[in-house]
Amino acid sequence: MKKISIGAAVCAMFAASAAHAQSSVTLYGLVDAGIAYVNNVQNGAPSHGSGKVSLQSGNISGSRFGLRGSEDLGGGLHAIFLLENGFNINNGALGQGGRIFGRQAYVGLSADQYGTLTMGRQYDSMVDFVAPLSGTAGTFGDSGFAHVYDNDNLNHTVRFSNSVKFTSNDYQGLKFGGLYAFSNSTSFAVDRAYSAGVSYNNGPLRFAAAYLQVNGSNAASSPAGTANQNVAADPSEFRSTTGGGNLTADVQRTAGAALGYTFGPAAVNFVYTHSRFQGTNAFGLASNANGAVGFDNYELNVKYALTPAVTLGLMDTFTDGHLNKVSTKGVTSDPKWNQVNALAFYSLSKRTELYAEAMYQHAIGSNNQAIMNNAGGFSATSNQVMGAVGVLSRF
Repeated sequence: MKKISIGAAVCAMFAASAAHAQSSVTLYGLVDAGIAYVNNVQNGAPSHGSGKVSLQSGNISGSRFGLRGSEDLGGGLHAIFLLENGFNINNGALGQGGRIFGRQAYVGLSADQYGTLTMGRQYDSMVDFVAPLSGTAGTFGDSGFAHVYDNDNLNHTVRFSNSVKFTSNDYQGLKFGGLYAFSNSTSFAVDRAYSAGVSYNNGPLRFAAAYLQVNGSNAASSPAGTANQNVAADPSEFRSTTGGGNLTADVQRTAGAALGYTFGPAAVNFVYTHSRFQGTNAFGLASNANGAVGFDNYELNVKYALTPAVTLGLMDTFTDGHLNKVSTKGVTSDPKWNQVNALAFYSLSKRTELYAEAMYQHAIGSNNQAIMNNAGGFSATSNQVMGAVGVLSRF
C-alpha cells in the first residue's frame, strides 16, 4: 500500500511538472453561414444575367478551425505553433485548394523582449499591418468588402508558403515586421515574395503602412510551371479577372497606408493602396513585359457601436484601374469601380452574432463589368447588388 502511495505521489509530481512545461494548446474556430442574393449574374452570354439566391459559407468571415500552442521555455522564450484549416460549412469541403491547413501553418519562437520569428505558410505584411484598419478586417466586413479582385491582398486571397516572418513586440505603440517567402528551387529569384510593414497606435490615433512584392508569378522560366505555385498557392486560389484570366504577373508590387481615429463608440479609417502587375494577361493584355495593369484603391470606412449588442458599419471604395495599352477584350485604358457596403451586427452572446450586409458596385469604362468578391460571378452589366443575412459563431 505504501509503495502504491509513493508511486502515485511521484507520478503526480512529474505530471504537474510536465503540465507546467507544456503550457497550453487551444482549439479555436469560426463558423459563418448565410443566405445571399445577388443580381445580374452572367448566365450564358456576357450580356445576359439573372438573379441568384444561395446558401453561402463565409459571407463575412471564412469558416475555419485551428490549433494554437505555446510552450514556456524559460527566460522569456516561448515555442509557438499554429495550424489553421479553412472549409466550406455548406458541404464540409476543404478550402484553399484542398489543403488541410490552408489558411495558416507555422512554428516558431517568441521572445518577450524582442518579438516573434515563425516559419511556414503565413500572411504578408499588407494583411498584418494595413488590413486591420480596412473594411476587409476580420472584425468588419472581411471577404465581402474586399477591393476589386482583392488586388492589394488585404483580404489575404493569397497566403505565402515557404515563408519566414518576424513581428516585433509593441514598443509604446510601435510595431514592425517583415516576411520572406522562398522559391524552394535553384532559381532563387523566381517564385519568391517579400514584404515589410509598420504600425503605430497612440490612444485614439492609429497609423499603418506596408509593402509587398511577388516575383515570378507568371514567368515562363518559373520552376513551378504555373503562376506563383510555390510561394502563394495553386491556381485555384488566385483572383479571377475580366474574361476569366488570372490576375497574375511576372512582378507584383503593392504598397499601402492607413490612418484611423477612434472617438467614443465610433471609429473612422482611411486606407490607400496601390498595386501594379507587370507582365500580365489580365483584361486581355499580352502576357509579357509590355502588359501591365495598375490599381489605386481609396477607401473610407466608419464603424459605430450603437449599443453594446448592435454594431453598424459603412464603407466606400473607389478603385481606379490603369492599363498601359488597349486590351484585346475591348476594355478601356481606365477601368474604374465604386463600391458601397453597409453592415449590421447583433450580438446574441460574446461568441455568436447575427448579421445583415448590403453591397452595391458600379463599374466605369467600356466593356468593364462589375464583380464583387463573394458575389459568385461577373455581372452581366456594369452594376451589381448583393445582400445577405446570416449567423456567425466563434469557439
